[in-house]
Amino acid sequence: MNIYFWGVRGSVPTPLSPQQVQSKIMAAIQRAKPEDLKDAETRAKFVSSLPSWIFGTAGGNTACVEIVNNNTHIILDAGTGLRALGKARSCPDKYHLFFSHFHWDHIQGFPFFDHAYNPHCHFEVYSHYDDAESYFWDQVAEPYSPPSVGKTIATDMHFNRVYEDEPFDIDGIRINSHKMRHPGDSYAFSFEYDGKKFVYATDVELKSIDYVGDYAGEGVFRNADVIVIDSQYTVEEVYRKENWGHSSFCYAIDFAVYWNIKKVYLFHHEPVYDDKKLNSILEAARWYAQYINHSDIEIYLAKESQEIIL
Repeated sequence: MNIYFWGVRGSVPTPLSPQQVQSKIMAAIQRAKPEDLKDAETRAKFVSSLPSWIFGTAGGNTACVEIVNNNTHIILDAGTGLRALGKARSCPDKYHLFFSHFHWDHIQGFPFFDHAYNPHCHFEVYSHYDDAESYFWDQVAEPYSPPSVGKTIATDMHFNRVYEDEPFDIDGIRINSHKMRHPGDSYAFSFEYDGKKFVYATDVELKSIDYVGDYAGEGVFRNADVIVIDSQYTVEEVYRKENWGHSSFCYAIDFAVYWNIKKVYLFHHEPVYDDKKLNSILEAARWYAQYINHSDIEIYLAKESQEIIL
């Protein structure tokens, strides 16, 4: 399985501001020495040596993750990252589109997805919600979208009702799901193929009950190779924003420890956090894993254009 990040922000799209771009430029200039700028080769070497929060960005698009396995194309949520996917990929014969839930930041990219207007592209849509089809079509209807949008989107779409903790297969991939704690509910999905397991667990407010004692999500989470998990808040914020439906990095790591998960990708980044702040959260998360004697867990910051190979 090849997993690609197209959108990693939570709540609202967050493009870099002019002030943030200027801050990155100033931070780079302050680190430069005359010998770093002699010629194209030294300049390229200098730029590549900069911290990732200066040289790159986590990105500002909302949630969209892609799984490609042989000729099977799976999309997890349709945030604004979906637009970037459509610009980068040719259209396959079929997409399998999974919705964790229908909050705006997880659906708002579909009207801007080029492949949605290709009459030769078939969509199999998967959701736990009885009214998923009406939720989906409402966002492309007037007055939320121009009249032409709903009329020109490809109509070759089939909606599938998914049931929690009831696994099923798509082209040899075993898929399971579990309801998470989030206002209006949200669902995590696991994807298993050839002995590897990938878990997508966005929009969840983790509590101690999720990793202490018996828990019904055994089939979804146990022994996953990789989990992409909500870690929107700092530790302080997660207490101040109780019942908002999101987690902090320390809860995500505790969760991974309990379920014996090997790699953690922090996801659904807080929109007010810039790249420097996100980098500090990553460093704090790695420190926390060492503090609880679990430095064996690999921890990463989810970033647009990243690829995971399982």
